[in-house]
Amino acid sequence: MRALSRLSSSLFCLGLLAGWLSPDTASADTRVALVIGNGAYTSTAQLPNPSHDAEDVAASLKRSGFEVIQGIDLRQADMQDLTIRFARAASRADVAIFYYSGHAMQYNGVNYLMPVDATLTDEADLKRFVRVDDIVNDLQQAKNLRILVLDSCRDNPLAETLKRSATRAASIGRGLSKVEAPRGTIVSFSTQSGQTAADGVGRNSPYTAAFLKHIEEPQEIGDVFRDISSDVYDASGKTQLPELSLSIIGKFYLNGPVSVTIAPAAPQAAPRADPCASAEAHWKAADTIGTVSAFEDHLTRFSSCSFASLAKARIEGLKQKVALAPATNTRAGGSKDFDGTWDVTLNCPASGKAQGFTRPLAGTVTNGVFHAEAQSKDGVNRLEIDGQIQADGKTTLSARGTTGASAYTLNNLAPGSPYAFTVDAQFDRTRGTGKRNEARACNLVFVKR
Repeated sequence: MRALSRLSSSLFCLGLLAGWLSPDTASADTRVALVIGNGAYTSTAQLPNPSHDAEDVAASLKRSGFEVIQGIDLRQADMQDLTIRFARAASRADVAIFYYSGHAMQYNGVNYLMPVDATLTDEADLKRFVRVDDIVNDLQQAKNLRILVLDSCRDNPLAETLKRSATRAASIGRGLSKVEAPRGTIVSFSTQSGQTAADGVGRNSPYTAAFLKHIEEPQEIGDVFRDISSDVYDASGKTQLPELSLSIIGKFYLNGPVSVTIAPAAPQAAPRADPCASAEAHWKAADTIGTVSAFEDHLTRFSSCSFASLAKARIEGLKQKVALAPATNTRAGGSKDFDGTWDVTLNCPASGKAQGFTRPLAGTVTNGVFHAEAQSKDGVNRLEIDGQIQADGKTTLSARGTTGASAYTLNNLAPGSPYAFTVDAQFDRTRGTGKRNEARACNLVFVKR
């Protein structure tokens, strides 16, 4: 498919801070997303939207502070590599999102995602697919919020082939089977389980168009996905209703106000017999939240009580962490330390039938954003490389282009075929290197002019 007991009114305001995930907050959370769009299938119907859907979703999530791992038209090996990379990143993240657009299917109640080079003649070929259950398990490693989005409920003609060869006990249904969201997770499918979704006629599918419309809004994340479902239902003439399963506690925001004002304590009608009577309960709540604002609020209320010195120590420790943290802002671009003009050399050694080649490119970095491109003299070979360089010089560059009828081809593609790949690169102020995330190990060398 294309899926407290109330202490006081002021303490409730503190409770909201526990789920506050805006990238502009002082204690910025770590966010990672894997975005895949598969449409150029070799053994079944091609899909026009997934490459555009993945590009637009990746750009949107980057604006919301996500480190995005992106793949377009992935073969089996490439898809496995990116899911492994995502699993490692999710284990270090506070928020993790998996978004997939492309063909998928269910078999015996298990959902599978389909690489572009997969074939399906019998049950054994399902090993070439990616199990959605494995993705759900990878997402569970994130600490606070996990989101699974599958825009993949189109008709898959290969399912009919498998149905003819499967055993009598096998069950092959339409669309995908329902996935119940584990605790702390949101699961959103482009239509209900057992149903198929429309591809649409524009740049994006109907579901992804609604996703892009709402995902950056400063609304609570549950409301964001309810609005997405409502838009798809209305736009389809009430024929396509996304499947939505939420199992989250508290309020989460991907984008929200920069700060929250903590309400002062309500005036007391009469003096309290013991001013520290509720200090322990308030401290437990503040310690669970773990922010400077929460500990400062505790000091304001209980400055002479037993937990005051501990609150001061926690505040000092948190402020030291902020002072030592790298001064970066992912939403305002990368580090400017690498701005300027770079000479780039792409060197791909011979591999199989593909000839080796070396290509020079002209690259520029502006406000930490890298761009390089090159075109052959005959105009039929084109290559563009883009990406954002972080303060430590690390980046994942996205490359795309078309291979023509010159003396070389990439990955044994026929002349005129589009291609895309990613490059993990490391820059310093004068030089940098990177390697393609492909079976064919092409290298990039960057030299500052």
